[in-house]
Amino acid sequence: MSLISKLFGGGGKGGKGPSPQEAIQKLRETEEMLTKKQEFLEKKIEQELQIAKKNGTKNKRAALQALKRKKRYEKQLAQIDGTLSTIEFQREALENANTNTEVLKNMGFAAKAMKSAHENMDIDKVDDLMQDITEQQELAQEISDAISKPVGFGEEFDEDELLAELDELEQEELDKNLLEIGGPETTPLPNVPSTSLPSRPAKKEEDEDDIEDLQRWAMEAM
Repeated sequence: MSLISKLFGGGGKGGKGPSPQEAIQKLRETEEMLTKKQEFLEKKIEQELQIAKKNGTKNKRAALQALKRKKRYEKQLAQIDGTLSTIEFQREALENANTNTEVLKNMGFAAKAMKSAHENMDIDKVDDLMQDITEQQELAQEISDAISKPVGFGEEFDEDELLAELDELEQEELDKNLLEIGGPETTPLPNVPSTSLPSRPAKKEEDEDDIEDLQRWAMEAM
């Protein structure tokens, strides 16, 4: 039986080793015990230091004995520090191993569940089912397109003619709006006479003839 087995209470060949959780718990208890030991030694070191200071000049022998005890306590404290570091490292390794074990266990459980779920599935049947679904979707789309198509009861119209007629209606409406903006229609002007007007010199000659007639008439009257 090894020393480690004796320390952790291991049995013979047929004995079952501790579980990771049990080992982690033991290590935590050991850490707690050593931490308390640390606190005790730190207090003892402080006490011996005070004794050495107190007896330094009065009782040299007592001061030296106190310093020796202080050195022993400091050595024990250093050993405990190293032991705690080792135990902490071992505990962290066990915790990581335990975590990995649980992860692998759950992954194995999930793999078995997936295998069980696929056990009654045939890939050929899955392909046939997906093909049937695709065909039904295409058929449903064709039906939807047929239902949504406008029905004219046999009447078909030339779209170009309809667009031309629409353009004419829009142009008429535009012309009407322009006329309303321009105001009412003005009265048509009279036609320009076709004959030319008499020139100004001709009118002067007529005036002179009228004056001569008036002079002649006045002389006769006298």
